Amino acid sequence: MDTDVRVVSKPRRRRSFDRQGRLAFWLLLPAAVAVFGVVLYPIFRTALVSLFDVNSALATDTPFVGLGNYIAVAQDPVFWASLGRTLYFTIVSTAIELVFGLMIAGLLNAKLRARWLFRTIMVVPWAIPTIVNAALWKGIYNPQYGPLNALLSQLGIIDEYQAWLGDPSWALNFVIIADAWKTTPVVAFFLLAGLTTIPPELLEAAQIDRAGWWRTFRSVILPLLVPSIAVVLVLRTVEAFKVFDIIYAMTGGGPANSTATISYFAYETAFSNQNFGVGSALSLVIVIVILILTTIYLRLLRRSEMSIL
Repeated sequence: MDTDVRVVSKPRRRRSFDRQGRLAFWLLLPAAVAVFGVVLYPIFRTALVSLFDVNSALATDTPFVGLGNYIAVAQDPVFWASLGRTLYFTIVSTAIELVFGLMIAGLLNAKLRARWLFRTIMVVPWAIPTIVNAALWKGIYNPQYGPLNALLSQLGIIDEYQAWLGDPSWALNFVIIADAWKTTPVVAFFLLAGLTTIPPELLEAAQIDRAGWWRTFRSVILPLLVPSIAVVLVLRTVEAFKVFDIIYAMTGGGPANSTATISYFAYETAFSNQNFGVGSALSLVIVIVILILTTIYLRLLRRSEMSIL
């Protein structure tokens, strides 16, 4: 009898596994179709177009040029200048957001009255659409009636109103400030989530040992925050490197291309200059650089996790 039960139970288990597999397949199919249609197919199409000389969206005669578009990109000094500006934007904005996000996370984690209110207020900059945020800061920087000029003039820092976004040496930095104001709250909340997972016993032990705030932060808090910081670096580096919308809304790449990042350069090449082949090559270069940066960060994250364990 025991042998018969075993023989019968195996097909039933297989049938149950088959049903679960079919159910999982049908549940995952819409997500797989969405990923293919939104991510994989556009990348494949972009890679294909980058191999042809496409000078119009309606062009029928598109000669095959192979790697010619990539060679043209590599030989274009404008590309390297835009890449340098993009790296500068990425490094500076990410550093600002990480430093201020860590400070804000520490304040939001402190035992303060109405702490929930401060956390709610911090969501507001991040919830504002990027275009609205760009219009807001463009008004703040306005050379005629902007509050920034009024404040600096009242403090005696400047003698006359300045066109901050019209100065090639300052424009990109002021765009970075606008971008950091919007995205620092989300960085703060990521780090706040990491702070809440730190066992209170460790902080109490540091107090018993009479460790100062800097030693406590360096020896206890910071090592335990490394995974959260690594996640923030991955997300913000990727977003900052492909920045486009705030550049388009605030400066349009100017003045004198001083704020034209690589994404804006790709947009201008493809749509303004109608050179879709080179524009596609630029877009694929952006994807490749982002993949490289993400891989580096993920390896650093694994090393940090192994060191903590």
